[in-house]
Amino acid sequence: MMEKKVLLGMSGGVDSSVAAHLLKQEGYQVIGVTMQIWPEEKEETNQPDNSCCSLSAVEDARRVANHLDIPFYVMNFKDYFQEKVIDYFVDEYRNGRTPNPCIACNRYVKFEELLRKALQLNCDYVATGHYATIEKEEKTGRYVLKKSVTETKDQTYALYNMTQFQLQHTLMPLGKYHKEDIRELAKTLQLPVADKAESQEICFVSDNNYGRFIEEYQQQKSEEGSFIDHHGKVVGTHKGIIHYTIGQRRGLHLALGYPAYVTKINPTTNTVHVGPLEKLFSKGLIAKDLNFIPFETLREDMNATVKIRYNAKDVPATLYRIQPDKVKVIFETPQRAVTAGQSVVFYDNQVVVGGGMIMHPID
Repeated sequence: MMEKKVLLGMSGGVDSSVAAHLLKQEGYQVIGVTMQIWPEEKEETNQPDNSCCSLSAVEDARRVANHLDIPFYVMNFKDYFQEKVIDYFVDEYRNGRTPNPCIACNRYVKFEELLRKALQLNCDYVATGHYATIEKEEKTGRYVLKKSVTETKDQTYALYNMTQFQLQHTLMPLGKYHKEDIRELAKTLQLPVADKAESQEICFVSDNNYGRFIEEYQQQKSEEGSFIDHHGKVVGTHKGIIHYTIGQRRGLHLALGYPAYVTKINPTTNTVHVGPLEKLFSKGLIAKDLNFIPFETLREDMNATVKIRYNAKDVPATLYRIQPDKVKVIFETPQRAVTAGQSVVFYDNQVVVGGGMIMHPID
């Protein structure tokens, strides 16, 4: 029987490096690839060494591939990444929403474009170092996505957009391991990246200053506007809506006699609304751009647990189908800082039911 070929996305970090070893151990013919995704003129100045798309990441991945004796290539995804991730990121902030570029990268770059390249190279699978598991249900014949064994490291929130075809052609060998075990295995294997720090959350914004990045990217300053309190009164001047997100407290520089939080962003009026903590809680939300995994579409109301941001715990809620591609989510208890542009992901115990993009909260 011929070895199955796997194109593995290698970021130069510990997780994808150990994934290469595990897949090779399982008998796959592993080909490592690092995706170049950032324009050359930015590479030297805009990326920390632990970024998953820096120049040093390419060299780290190459060293690991040599150590494990697997072929290694660098592929150019710059134009595609700019269109699908960076332009989307900038546009969402300019429209008063808070994007999740990691979800966009997974959806369009890793499991669409990278998979397409893998199949062109006659590979059977694409693989990543994500902490999640993929299984095929005997009863339905459908592939399902399940949480990692480590709740704190689980990455299924960023993977809910995966299609049946993508799940069929994807391997995620780390889902059954704890992070500590992966780090320990990297040391045992004497991988050159065994002690490398975790990559930062958004790889293309080196200092986490999203407002600065967007202003530099679009080569213009964001327009100032008014802060509006929960009584409708102008209470100050903001430096541009791209600098704010729902739930933000720091950097407002407002003296209102109580701790003020961003409760709403209105791009039409260029206003940022603020209020006390209790104004941040919502009983539910409306979501669009839905994707379901164990079944094609939501046909009836269902109980689930839901996550409204990457690092949140999933909480009990009820899903109501209101249009073919829209769902109303009502929480069992009100949730804090429901944010337009972020994703809501639905779970049935360990199984990812699906998810969608948050349009707006329901107060």
